[in-house]
Amino acid sequence: MITFLENRVIPVLIRVGENKILVAVRNGIALTLPFTITGSLFLILANLPIPGWTDWLGPYAEKLSAPVAVTFGAIGLISAIGISYNLAKEYSLNALTCAIVTMVVFLLAQLNDKYQLNVDNLGAAGLFSAIILSILTVQIVRFFIHHNVVIKLPDGVPPAVAQSFASLIPAAVAITLIWFVRVILNFDINNFFTLILSPLVTGLGSLPGMLVLIFLISLLWCCGIHGDNVLSGITAPIFLKYIAENTQAYLHHQPIPHITADGFYIVFMCLGGTGATLGLVMAMMRSRSKLYKSVGKLSLPSAIFCINEPVIFGCPIVFNPLLMIPFTLTPMILCISTYALMYFDIIGRPVLQIPWTMPPIFAAWFVTGGNIPAVIWSVCTIAISALVWLPFFKLAERKQLETEAAEEHSRREAEKLPDPIL
Repeated sequence: MITFLENRVIPVLIRVGENKILVAVRNGIALTLPFTITGSLFLILANLPIPGWTDWLGPYAEKLSAPVAVTFGAIGLISAIGISYNLAKEYSLNALTCAIVTMVVFLLAQLNDKYQLNVDNLGAAGLFSAIILSILTVQIVRFFIHHNVVIKLPDGVPPAVAQSFASLIPAAVAITLIWFVRVILNFDINNFFTLILSPLVTGLGSLPGMLVLIFLISLLWCCGIHGDNVLSGITAPIFLKYIAENTQAYLHHQPIPHITADGFYIVFMCLGGTGATLGLVMAMMRSRSKLYKSVGKLSLPSAIFCINEPVIFGCPIVFNPLLMIPFTLTPMILCISTYALMYFDIIGRPVLQIPWTMPPIFAAWFVTGGNIPAVIWSVCTIAISALVWLPFFKLAERKQLETEAAEEHSRREAEKLPDPIL
């Protein structure tokens, strides 16, 4: 089985993760984080779960919420700039030029039937068109540069001016193409791309889709590959769209539409990191094995902030058939139970974007906008993680203790020392 995964499955997933376009999408989406997190902070301040807080703020509540509309309301535009900039760097093109041309192309695609800019599409609604148009624009620029179809000025012309004229033809072609499609043909580019990607969006918005995703991420990690990074180029835009729509609903005191928004997976399934390894770290810290106890102590500080490479490679979990089982099983159990609790509105759904390094319990409070049942559930997930990991760890510990005892016996034999009295 492991040989099949190594030779057949993993290489395909690696090629997907290393694809230049997906890498650019992942890095470009990451550019939105400072803005969405900052917007979330303003939203928290405007809606603290304290009785009478909103009344005490009065008109300042609306003023505090103003940055939310700007930050979350521009993630499509920011993503378009970020993706094109990163993709241009992957192709060794002028990144700034491609970013500016993409910005104009994206804005042109968001015109309404009266040829006025539809600002609602600059946010989550325009995220998918931002991705496609960024890729398309950079490919157009790349084509003209590669075939040397550019305007060249004499060597004495300042570089900035020369670069502007060099980008004139590809920029004109890209803008004319989108103008023809959106204005002349009156074709809604934004709705078209949203419709095309709707099956993927629907899949990751469902429980089965999340379970498949968790399985693939865990599978990659068990083979020593950063599963979250490999697949984030596909998943990040969708989860970002979900959290942006949830934030807008929360801001306007409407029902929260999405469960699997950004924060669902990282906050409730990644306690201590991928695989919910916080339970394993807790078990290792009390282990009788010298190896596991030292790895547990060294891993705890980083595990608190959801970083678990020391555990994955130090325990190790990589290519360890026994520990691969709870590494995959634990987040799946947490996914099913968390999804059910949110589906029946027993705990709050993600409404704010937070840094993925925020410690458990605190993360649950912030991501749900101060929902106390979600905080209580976060404490329960830590206990569940520990319970699932414990029996598997005990089996691994028993084998490790036998190994350490054999090594100690060999050392004493070599040094002619008597075995310790147990």
